[in-house]
Amino acid sequence: MQTSVIGYPRVGALRELKFATEKYFKGALSRDKFLEAAFELRKTHWEAQSINGIDFISSNDFSFYDNLLDIAVLLNAVPKRYKQLQLEPIDEYFAMARGYQGEKGDVKALAMKKWFNTNYHYMVPEIEDDMNIYLVGTKPFNEYLEAKNLGLETKPVMTGAYTFLKLTRFTGEKTAEDFIADIVQAYSDILDLFNTLGVSWIQFDEPALVMNMTARDKNLFGQLYNEILLHKGNANVLLQTYFGDIRDCYREVAAMAFDGIGLDFVEGKKTLELIESLGFPADKTLFAGVVNGKNIWRNNYAKTLGLIEKISQSCKKVVLNTSCSLLHVPYTLKHEDGLSEKHKKHFAFAEEKLGELSELKKILSSNNPVETAEFIKNAKIVNENRNCDNPAEQTAVAALSQDDFVRYPAFAERETIQKKKFQLPLLPTTTIGSFPQTEEVKANRSDYKKGKISFEQYTGFNKEKIAECVALQEKIGLDVLVHGEFERNDMVEYFGENLNGYLFTEKAWVQSYGTRCVKPPIIWGDIYRARPMSVDYTVYAQSLTSKYMKGMLTGPVTILNWSFPREDISLKECAFQIALAIRKEVLDLEANGIKIIQIDEAALREKLPLRKSDWHSEYLDWAIPAFRLVHSGVKPETQIHTHMCYSEFSDIIQDIEAMDADVITFEASRSDLTIVKTLRECEFKTEVGPGVYDIHSPRIPSVSEMKEGLSKMLEKIPKEKLWVNPDCGLKTRGDAEVLASLENMVAAAVEARKELQS
Repeated sequence: MQTSVIGYPRVGALRELKFATEKYFKGALSRDKFLEAAFELRKTHWEAQSINGIDFISSNDFSFYDNLLDIAVLLNAVPKRYKQLQLEPIDEYFAMARGYQGEKGDVKALAMKKWFNTNYHYMVPEIEDDMNIYLVGTKPFNEYLEAKNLGLETKPVMTGAYTFLKLTRFTGEKTAEDFIADIVQAYSDILDLFNTLGVSWIQFDEPALVMNMTARDKNLFGQLYNEILLHKGNANVLLQTYFGDIRDCYREVAAMAFDGIGLDFVEGKKTLELIESLGFPADKTLFAGVVNGKNIWRNNYAKTLGLIEKISQSCKKVVLNTSCSLLHVPYTLKHEDGLSEKHKKHFAFAEEKLGELSELKKILSSNNPVETAEFIKNAKIVNENRNCDNPAEQTAVAALSQDDFVRYPAFAERETIQKKKFQLPLLPTTTIGSFPQTEEVKANRSDYKKGKISFEQYTGFNKEKIAECVALQEKIGLDVLVHGEFERNDMVEYFGENLNGYLFTEKAWVQSYGTRCVKPPIIWGDIYRARPMSVDYTVYAQSLTSKYMKGMLTGPVTILNWSFPREDISLKECAFQIALAIRKEVLDLEANGIKIIQIDEAALREKLPLRKSDWHSEYLDWAIPAFRLVHSGVKPETQIHTHMCYSEFSDIIQDIEAMDADVITFEASRSDLTIVKTLRECEFKTEVGPGVYDIHSPRIPSVSEMKEGLSKMLEKIPKEKLWVNPDCGLKTRGDAEVLASLENMVAAAVEARKELQS
């Protein structure tokens, strides 16, 4: 059997792309040096796959920011506001990704959304009615030739035509169907050009096929590919799907002129059933996704061999594949010196997954697979007792009753109590939690972890920063303050470090968007809280001000979704374990005088099943209760906030309200306040703070811009229920831009407040 990889991490083993890109943004790295650094990364990634004997190495999976943005630029889907800046091509690209504010103009970035059920964020392409969509770029061809010149034959990959149209925002009157002819021509031209280059295989990624498809969707898919495939020439075309199964269109896909079909056997619940019951075309190659591209646990070779045996009964030609791009796992275990071999042997990051594919290929070529050294070693590891259970936590979860998930009294009564108690002004202003993580802040944390400074020195520095942050917020005029989170490296990793049952990595970074990388902790065993995690710093911050100080916590669903979870227990059980731990923290904050507590659930939607029929039974029926469990024990006068970002919320808005928080802040600035309309339509009772400006862009919004946003919000949201805040935490921004933006935000709120009271 041959082996294939859908895509590979692009930031580098030590985040080389992140640092090079940020230097380029600052003008500290020339364009030529920047492009050279990117080439060296691509070369390293191709060679890693080659060394491990991967037969189908991917090219064009590299991106400076996002692959969907790459396709938009490749097809000339660049909105006028960016073209009018008349920037160099790469700077125009980054203006679409990050926004631009300078001598040539002032534009916001494209909207950003979660990539299906992952923690990766993609840039939402925009197509205007008068756009001329056609092939204008050369990136995929250049990168194929780069690899070719290195002596490596690759499989160019790119987002397919259907997924591109399904994820694109049409800003005028036209719809996807109006652009079918243009898209067909552009993708046909892509195939024609690849044919002239002598490409053997081309991969079109179509993850949108695993979602519910209507008759209109299937018609769109058919119209696109029945024409595009007429241009495949001598090249083989692989239709690659992932994150689920293609039950709605399997028959149609199997009947089309694709040479290979990539199916996910990890998350695709019905994938095996589909090929067993409906068969698989004898003239096509199945790229079988059997190595998990999203989690980091070692592959169980015995289970995989059993699966492959079943697959082979229906398919003549099978290629071993990853279940999705390896973009979603860390690069390599090689730099994890802090993990003991006892733990490390159970994991496989991207580079190690290449090794797993290689070993599976070797095992399958043996006359006696189960007697190979690779199989025997793997079986010993995966069958080992990890000693990760905590009976007390298991008992506590089992003992939960329905009453543990209900907060009393009901929302309306609590709202009255809290309005009377807090006496906040109309349109109260606040932030989402974190303040800039300067190099000085990062150095303090790093020095403490390395033993260079004492605990007293470490905490003393943090308290100095907290005092500065509180004073700054009072000077700006914010109404509800935060302590700045200078002790926290990440909103999930920090809590993981303070909970029992977690393991931590040193260099296991995963790209979240652009230059932003996260380091998800690993859930090794049963989770429980051994000590308070945030009380000391929060109480100290409250002692510095007469204004209300928010206690800042991360919710159980987000902690779970932004960790690498166990595979030996259910997600529900794990979420409830985490919820019980955070519940103890909430009650401790309340007992120590903290009146407002924010429990962030930024990733609530992230693991929502892609098929609507599975939303409640597989996810929401435990995810929403997990959040309620965290805060159900607090007093009526304690105000519970939560925060959510960069997802579509309209279709789960009733479930969000069922979380029973008192105030919810949403990302809204990049999505043209679409959430506001939904809140009005469903008569949302919870107080809300749709973000008035985008913190993921370096641009500083003006007072008038934010005031205009508030005016639009007030058309749909009662003034008594509206909060004013940025759309996310401020840790990734610089001090100067944060100060200017928050000053403008408060000024906008004050002006709007005066007009409402006049």
